[in-house]
Amino acid sequence: MRRADLATARRVVVKVGSSSLTTAAGGLDVSRLDALVEVLARRRLDGGDVVLVSSGAIAAGLAPLGLPKRPRDLPGQQAAASVGQGLLLAQYARAFARAGLTVGQVLLTADDVVRRTHYGNAQRTLERLLTLGVVPVVNENDTVATHEIRFGDNDRLAALVAHLVRADALVLLSDVDALYDAPPSRPGARRIAHVRGPEDLSAVTIGSAGPAGVGTGGMTTKVDAARIATSAGVPTLVTSAARAASALGGQDVGTWFSVPPTRAARRSTRQLWLAHAAAPAGRLVLDEGAVRAVRSNRSSLLPAGVVGLSGRFSAGDPVDLVDGNGDAVARGLVNYSSEELPDLLGRTTRELARRWGPAYEREVVHRDHLVLLGR
Repeated sequence: MRRADLATARRVVVKVGSSSLTTAAGGLDVSRLDALVEVLARRRLDGGDVVLVSSGAIAAGLAPLGLPKRPRDLPGQQAAASVGQGLLLAQYARAFARAGLTVGQVLLTADDVVRRTHYGNAQRTLERLLTLGVVPVVNENDTVATHEIRFGDNDRLAALVAHLVRADALVLLSDVDALYDAPPSRPGARRIAHVRGPEDLSAVTIGSAGPAGVGTGGMTTKVDAARIATSAGVPTLVTSAARAASALGGQDVGTWFSVPPTRAARRSTRQLWLAHAAAPAGRLVLDEGAVRAVRSNRSSLLPAGVVGLSGRFSAGDPVDLVDGNGDAVARGLVNYSSEELPDLLGRTTRELARRWGPAYEREVVHRDHLVLLGR
C-alpha cells in the first residue's frame, strides 16, 4: 500500500493524542475536537470504516478535579480518567451526531489483547460496531489498568487495534506534523517523508513528550507504534491533527512508514504486544539446552531448563527469558509466580506431577504465549 492509497483505504485506524484535544490547562478544546470529527465523519459517510483511538480522558479530567497537571501516581491518573472519560465521550457523541453518526465506547486493557477469550470478544465487538455503521472510540481503560500490565500509551494501543481489526492503514495524529531529522524548531531540520526500515532512522534523534504534560507519548512512542503496525502488515502515517484531512486524502504530508517487503509472517496480537509493548515483570535464566529449544525449535520452556530467576511476578505476567550472559532470548507469559518457581527449577514436569500433583505437570511458559526477541 502506498501513501496515496489512504484516500481509498477500506478501513483505517486513527489515533489522536491528548495534546491535540486539550488546552494547556487540561480542559477539552471543543473546536479542535469538532474539526477532527468533521474529517472522520466525512470519511465514514463516504463509505470507509473508521476506528478512532482517542487519548484525552486523563487530560480532560484535570480541570474538573482542580488538578494543575497530570498526576504522577496511578490512583491519581485513574481518578482523572474516571471523570474525564465521560466528558470526552459525550463530546464525541455530540460532534458525530451532527453528521448523523453514532459512536460506541470501547475501553481496553492489555489483558483484552493477550488473553484469548478477551481478544475474541474485543474483536467481535469492534467488527459488529463497524458493520452497524458505528464509529468505535477506543481508549485504554485507565481506571482499572495497572503499572504491571498496561499499554502505557495510546500509540501502541492503536497499533494493536489496527492489527485486531485488520486495518488497511494506521494514522497517528499529534501536534507535530511529521518526523524530522532534528528538532523541528531547529533551523535546517528536514522532514522525513518516508521510512522503509530501521536503517532510515539510524542517525535520527527522536524526541519524547512535549512540555505541556498532558500526554504520555512523543515521537518515540509513535515510531515504536509504527514498528509494531508495520511488522503486522499495517502501513502507518504520522502527522498532525491539523492535517488529518490531507492525510486521509493521501496527500504528501507527515511521515509514511511502509511495510518492509521482508517482514516476518503475521504475528498474533498477543505476540505483538509481548514483543513491543509488554513491560517484563521479571527474568528467567535458561541453561544452554533450553536456550536452543526455545530459539531454534520454538519449544515451550520447561522447569528443567530454568536455572535462576529475578523479579516479583504472578502467574500470567510477562517475563523475559535470558541466556547465561543475561541477553534476552524471548518474552512470554509465565504459568507460575516468582514464589512458586524456586522449588520447581531443574525438575522435569513428570517429577513435579509425582510430588505435587497433575496441576504442576505444565510448562513454565507455553510456546503459544512466547515470542522470540531480537528478530
